[in-house]
Amino acid sequence: MKVLIVTDAWHPQINGVVRSLTEIGKQASAFGFAAEYLTPDGFPSVAMPGYAEIRLALASPSQVARRIENIAPDFIHIATEGPLGILARRYSMKRSRKFTTSYHTRFPDYLSARLPVPSWPLAALMRLFHSASAGTMISTKTLEDDLNAQGYRNLLRWSRGVDAELFHPGKAQRLPFARPTFLYAGRVAVEKNLEAFLSLDLPGSKVIVGDGPARAVLEAQFPEAHFLGSHTGEALAEIYASADAFVFPSLTDTFGVVLLEALASGVPVAAFPVAGPRDVIGNSKAGVLDKDLRRAAAAALSIPRDLCRKYALQFSWRESARQFFGNVLSANGMGALREELEFAA
Repeated sequence: MKVLIVTDAWHPQINGVVRSLTEIGKQASAFGFAAEYLTPDGFPSVAMPGYAEIRLALASPSQVARRIENIAPDFIHIATEGPLGILARRYSMKRSRKFTTSYHTRFPDYLSARLPVPSWPLAALMRLFHSASAGTMISTKTLEDDLNAQGYRNLLRWSRGVDAELFHPGKAQRLPFARPTFLYAGRVAVEKNLEAFLSLDLPGSKVIVGDGPARAVLEAQFPEAHFLGSHTGEALAEIYASADAFVFPSLTDTFGVVLLEALASGVPVAAFPVAGPRDVIGNSKAGVLDKDLRRAAAAALSIPRDLCRKYALQFSWRESARQFFGNVLSANGMGALREELEFAA
């Protein structure tokens, strides 16, 4: 069975959406699927306003239709609400084809964080986009409750995972910074609320891994912080494992794969008690959630590293893929096949 994943977010971007979709493809064959991708690759593109790292494909309806028909998928999953997602949705609806979608990003909140405009018009467009889907995949119960209250229907749970072999406490090195080391990894953008972390009065050092449109401004504003730029693979794993605490100041993330990467590395988490951290950390005691982020960061230092690692091992990309492909089957009226292939929990 072939599933086409349509996504406007793709390599070389480094974010949770790209990571999740890539890992799902790696696991596909274990569940009898082959994953194909329709991405901005091969199309002319323009930089997203205010975020040059993200390229928006300039594709026509006929070009997208031709790509889809050449791939000839059994199922279509639309992962993003960008230009390619919109055209794939149009293609599917015009041909009365079922498709699934996923809700990764709170774009209405992101827009409000960047511009002095209300979030409700974009929220209405997002709801309209997903309303035609046979099933919209969401990552947490908090997001499910929120979207249900907004009038979303056919919501399907799809959690995330972590590569526990790559992210491991044993990869710790001695970082050339004063300890304790408080780490953030992810996009350096206004919606990540990094000022809330960088402005904290904390001992030791603050380290930022990642890049984005807010980096230059934040580096100038907080010269005592260490901005290391983007890192991936083993280099990233070593930085994670070498930190003393992971600080996640975002108020808008729907999940936060970086939380699992930190925990798998044996690093406790400090965050606000909001959607994402609240669902990932919960009552695990692997992190501290507090409206006072400084208090959370200080308290996280006392959490045993082995407790963090043990909790993170409950999340795997294989289980994430089981949920994803099971949802695809169920949404397309193939629940019996899902049961036959042991997709049920």
